[in-house]
Amino acid sequence: MSVTIKKIAEISGVSRGTVDRVLNNRGKVNPKTEQKVKECAEKLGYKPNLAGKALAAKKKNHIVGIILPSDGNPFFNDIIKGIESFIDIYEQYGIKIILKTMKGYNIKKQLKLIESFENNISGLILTPIDTDIIREKINFLEEKGIGVITLNTDIKNSKRFSYIGTDYYKGGQIASGIVKLINSVGYIGIVQGSNKIYGHNQRVLGFKEELEKDNKVIIKEIFETDDDDITSYDKTIKMLENDKSINTIFVVAGGVYGVCRAIIKLNRKDIQIVCFDEVPTTIEMLKQNIIKATISQQPRLQGEKAMEIMFNYLIKGEKPQNDCYIIENQIKIKQNF
Repeated sequence: MSVTIKKIAEISGVSRGTVDRVLNNRGKVNPKTEQKVKECAEKLGYKPNLAGKALAAKKKNHIVGIILPSDGNPFFNDIIKGIESFIDIYEQYGIKIILKTMKGYNIKKQLKLIESFENNISGLILTPIDTDIIREKINFLEEKGIGVITLNTDIKNSKRFSYIGTDYYKGGQIASGIVKLINSVGYIGIVQGSNKIYGHNQRVLGFKEELEKDNKVIIKEIFETDDDDITSYDKTIKMLENDKSINTIFVVAGGVYGVCRAIIKLNRKDIQIVCFDEVPTTIEMLKQNIIKATISQQPRLQGEKAMEIMFNYLIKGEKPQNDCYIIENQIKIKQNF
């Protein structure tokens, strides 16, 4: 015999309306009551009626908004593929997906995109800029009952209900370890995407703190590129012409190909490059020995996981069990390909 909402209400000592709100995420409930109802439902083996939920979802006309800084950044192509792999499932339940993109990390642009969604969506997936304006907007959406998932990079002290992505600090430590393996004495230039992105800052921090354990490796310069190849090309040329001692470049995020083209232009084959991701141009440069190692973030898996969690939230009424879903950093060298 299937477990009913009525049965859960009787055992929990609450109304059927309260059980319905908890199990179907229909409104705010006292956290202790919510926990009691969920524990009771789990012990009784309650399974949601997905056919009924599909019908209910179609009546609600759920819309999921997605905001990615993917314009001009090929890394996000695989994240988008992961998102698109769920389109058919979402359509079966009447859930519409609207993807909006932007270039780089312009705070006003991202805020405008969020505001264009806020009155129409049931859930939001975004790669946030780590600033108070965006944080406050996320908190506002959560208070309205709109679930927010941060994808690929997180934002500190917000009310988003889950982050899906890698451990950026650990990624920086891994990159530092690779640098120390390939250069016994290293003079390093760091090419950072943006200091407005929490993940980028965490990578730099992990990299620096790991380097401090070995005083034979020295950071000579750090600059931002906004993940843009043209900017990274121009600034890398300038950096290497000003300081010819630099023999290692750590690329924190995007702009990898621009750095590589600068190395080729200056004929500095002695320079070791460590970077992230496995977009086609990075793989090409790896095979040509311009890049020594890259660290994969498994972007498609990130996109899939975000869509899975949002689906469970909207259809099953299940909030994420974990505050963060950490995707493994994977070291890739020429021989991996």
